Amino acid sequence: MTSDRFGNAFTETAPTDAAAIDDFVHGFLAYQPKAANILAAAENTPSSALINVYAGMLWMFLEAPVAPDKAAPYLARAQNAETANPRERSTLKIAQTWASGNVPETMRLCETHADKYPRDLVIIKLAQYLYFNAGDAPSMLRAGLKAIPAAQNEPFVHGMIAFGYEQCHQLEQAEASARLAIEIEPTDAWAHHAIAHVMLTQGRVIEGAAFMEKMAPRWEGLNSFMYSHNWWHLALFYISMGKHDEVRQAYDSHVWGLEKTFAQDQIGAASLLARMELAGIDVQDRWKDVADHIALRGADTTLPFLTMQYLYALGRSNDPMADTLISAIKQKASAPSFEQDVWRNVALPACEGLLAYTRGDFETTVRALGNALPRMAEIGGSHAQRDLFEQVHLDALMKTDRLAQAQQVLEMRRTFDPDGVPLNEMLAQVYEKTGLPDLADQARQRAPH
Repeated sequence: MTSDRFGNAFTETAPTDAAAIDDFVHGFLAYQPKAANILAAAENTPSSALINVYAGMLWMFLEAPVAPDKAAPYLARAQNAETANPRERSTLKIAQTWASGNVPETMRLCETHADKYPRDLVIIKLAQYLYFNAGDAPSMLRAGLKAIPAAQNEPFVHGMIAFGYEQCHQLEQAEASARLAIEIEPTDAWAHHAIAHVMLTQGRVIEGAAFMEKMAPRWEGLNSFMYSHNWWHLALFYISMGKHDEVRQAYDSHVWGLEKTFAQDQIGAASLLARMELAGIDVQDRWKDVADHIALRGADTTLPFLTMQYLYALGRSNDPMADTLISAIKQKASAPSFEQDVWRNVALPACEGLLAYTRGDFETTVRALGNALPRMAEIGGSHAQRDLFEQVHLDALMKTDRLAQAQQVLEMRRTFDPDGVPLNEMLAQVYEKTGLPDLADQARQRAPH
């Protein structure tokens, strides 16, 4: 019996076990590609329960319909392992339950496990991920805080806590926790990410861009998700600042093209392209490559938050797979499950509105997407990510000349993006059309571009 870098005991079955487990634990928390080394390690050491559990969990993070089948042989080997300590058996139970599709029970098991093993940061991170996908911000924070005080001096703990605070709109605490994380581990990209969220929400756009530009060299060598996602955040600052060339450069060099088959890379690209267009940036033929790769997923309804963005990309590119996917979404919404209510009453109307938008039916977008917006948090994703759907709805209000509604939304948005160039350009249009030229001039002065 030996322990990982956080003091969690594991059963050693081969001399290479410790290195393989460390690669996964550290790589998973630090978003480094070495986490994937666990797959080869599992093939080489089929007798190790924990190595095979971790390999199965890695496949589950694929966020695709095939993930449970990919995870199954590893979890079966872990089940058949002759020796496993209580923590390893608990980890196996969590992974098996997750792969079975019972997410609520997986969350419960993660909570119980973290109470008993508060330095097991892999399971705490998994709990946060599952709560994130369910739109449960308080539980995200609670899960992260389980590592305190037992692991309060460990890297990555405070980055997890920071994101939980940020999603709970506790922005001062979020920034304090993120800066503590960076003090302990300056390369903690998840903590950089939390600060980007805080600064975007507080309208600290120029400061946020400068901070992320300073951190960017530290993202080299990270996995495609963390690298591209932090650049995605930097691109949002550029959009607000009206820096069109910088946005296109970020997209071409840092957001799209790293791992084109991975779900998070695909939705990051689709989301950024959509925001670019909404801000008046010409994306030329960039949609086609993204949509072509998304089309290869088929009718993927693994997570509503992902599916909504797949559909938008397919619709925007006039890909026939869009009709196949919307049919699958309707079927998903009618199938009994723990998530049926979210699919039926949030994701389905939102998808109908998004697809209508890509096809120029803005009246349907206003109605269908508007009906879903009050409950949009339930589909998962972050505030910043879900803001795309608010922007699409706003643009539909503009396109249907619902100027009074658009004015209200725009002025509320100006509380967190006061000098945003696209926002103020839209406000100038609204005030001009509603006979308020002085306010239109003021908006134009805030958007000199």
